[in-house]
Amino acid sequence: MKLATLRTGGRDGALVLVSTDLTRAVAATGIAPTLQAALDTWAETAPKLRALAADLEAGRAEGAFAFDAAACLSPLPRAYQWCDGSAYVNHVELVRKARGAAMPESFWTDPLMYQGGSDSFLAPTEPIRMASESFGIDFEGEVAVVTDDVPMGADLATAARAIRLVMLVNDVSLRNLIPNELAKGFGFFQSKPSSAFSPVAVTPDALGAAWDGGKLHLPLLVALNGQPFGKANAGVDMTFDFPTLIAHAAKTRPLAAGSIIGSGTVSNKDAGGGPGRPVSDGGLGYSCLAEVRMVETLLHGGARTPFLRFGDRVRIEMQDATGQSVFGAIEQTVEEYR
Repeated sequence: MKLATLRTGGRDGALVLVSTDLTRAVAATGIAPTLQAALDTWAETAPKLRALAADLEAGRAEGAFAFDAAACLSPLPRAYQWCDGSAYVNHVELVRKARGAAMPESFWTDPLMYQGGSDSFLAPTEPIRMASESFGIDFEGEVAVVTDDVPMGADLATAARAIRLVMLVNDVSLRNLIPNELAKGFGFFQSKPSSAFSPVAVTPDALGAAWDGGKLHLPLLVALNGQPFGKANAGVDMTFDFPTLIAHAAKTRPLAAGSIIGSGTVSNKDAGGGPGRPVSDGGLGYSCLAEVRMVETLLHGGARTPFLRFGDRVRIEMQDATGQSVFGAIEQTVEEYR
C-alpha cells in the first residue's frame, strides 16, 4: 500500500492512503491521524489500512478524491530519527577525492552514517531556500526506509523485519561548507540543511520483485532544469543494504518506530568499472552534482558543472517496469532566502 501526508491537520499533517497509480486518495485519519501514529501502533493499524487500501483500489472507498502531490508534506513531516548512510562507496570515494581526503579501506566494510536534522523536513514540492549560492548547493538523490521499533544490537534478520516503508530523498548538501565543518572533527551540521522526501511512502510488498528485502532494484531518475541528469540503479553497487545500515544504527541504541534510514547518494560505476558517464554520453549519469564535478576534475583537470543556482529545478523520481511513478516526484526549485 501507499501512504501520504496532506498539509491539512496541523504540523504533522493528515494521513491518507493513495492508489497504486497515484491518481486517487482517501483519508485514513479514522484509523490513525498521522503516519507517525500509524507506525507507533503498526500491528494494530496496518491490517485496517490494508483493508481501506483494497477498497480504494476496487473503487469502494467512500470519500475518495483526486490525489495531488503538491498538496502533500513529506510522509513524515518531522521524525524522531533521521540517519543517513553512505551505502554506495563509489560515491564516497569520488566526493572524498574532490576535497582531497584519503579513502580508508575500512569504508568498504564499516558503513558511514551521520545523524541529520529531522525536525523540519521540506515538502516534496517545497523550494530549497538558501541565503547564498556560495554555499555550494547540491542535491542528493537517495532511497530511504522507515522502521518500526528496532532493539539495540539487532541482527540483520531483525533489522530486515523492521522495515515498514520505503521512500525517496533529496538530501540537500552545502558542499562548500562541508570541508571546514568536518575539519572541526564533530561532523555535519550547517552543511546539511533540511531534506525533502517523496510525496508517497510505499510498503515493501507493494514494490514487487523490485524489492529483494534489502535493496530496491529500480533506476533513480534525476533531472536538472528539465534535462536528464541521472538514472543510476539503486540496487546496483550498493555496498551496504538497508538491514546492514539499520543494524549499524542500532548497534548501541534502540531505534524508535518512525526512524528514517537513508542509503546515501545512489551511484553506479561505469560498465568498465570506472566513474560513471553523463547521460548525454550514454552513461547512467549521477545523483548529485559533486560526483559529476569530481569526474570532470579527473578527466579535464577541473570541474565544469556549477553547483545549484537560484532558479534551478531538480526532479527526483522512480518508475516501475511499466513506466508508472512509484513514489511520486520530488520537484524543487532553488530560491534565495530573504
